[in-house]
Amino acid sequence: MKLPSYVAALVAAALLASAGTSGTPARATALPSVNMEATVKAAQIDPRRADDTLTPGAKASVLLVERALRDRQLLDAQWVDGYFGTTTIAAYAKYQKSLGYTGLDANGLPGKTSLTKLGAGRFTVTHVIGPGARVSSGGVVINTRTRDMLAEAERLLGRKLVLDQGSYNPGGDPTSAGTHDGGGVVDISVKGMSAATRTTVARALRRVGFAAWVRSPSQGDWPWHIHAAAISDTDLSSQAQHQTGDYYLGLNGLANRNADDGPKVTIRTWEEYQRR
Repeated sequence: MKLPSYVAALVAAALLASAGTSGTPARATALPSVNMEATVKAAQIDPRRADDTLTPGAKASVLLVERALRDRQLLDAQWVDGYFGTTTIAAYAKYQKSLGYTGLDANGLPGKTSLTKLGAGRFTVTHVIGPGARVSSGGVVINTRTRDMLAEAERLLGRKLVLDQGSYNPGGDPTSAGTHDGGGVVDISVKGMSAATRTTVARALRRVGFAAWVRSPSQGDWPWHIHAAAISDTDLSSQAQHQTGDYYLGLNGLANRNADDGPKVTIRTWEEYQRR
């Protein structure tokens, strides 16, 4: 049946409105998204696992990153599995170096800029995190994310904390085994603290997103102190990445990888703590 002319005109107008000049839909298909928080978390935990268990909530994002690395011929197809293990860490570090990055900027942990460049035309980046600028605090250098975390721990404790060692301190203390070479890691003085107070401080640090332990002279060549590494700080040295991954796995962050000897809390990153 032939449509009346005015009806045909309305139909034609509707078709034109739903199509671009090339005849394709005017509205492009939305790109998938990579959750940076989940991806960075997986990049810390997965390399420390004894099996291939995936980090909860990270698989879809990690797969998008791995496919992009594969297509750049930096990661073999067999490793595109949603598991951000040592092979994916190495591939991501190669990608960072291909962008001209060096040092901490090529540590294998996805940073905002490199991840956004990797996803150009492929995926968007959500839940963006970053260490912030480097600042001086109590005579040592830390970043603003670490500074804010320490300030919140002090608020919870109702006391100030004194830093024996800060971040970005390569070779500053050989007993630290490189953990302070990057960002996010501090040693806190326990001078004048009782055993109970030391534990209380470590608990507060854990609550706000640090992997924190009370260290004793019996564990190494160092005095009593509290060692704290900010989970998911993208400036973490590789050694500090290992510590935060081990913390998630219930370990003590030392080379012996014994059971965690610190106070038990719900493990959260700084960002998760702020959203709680």
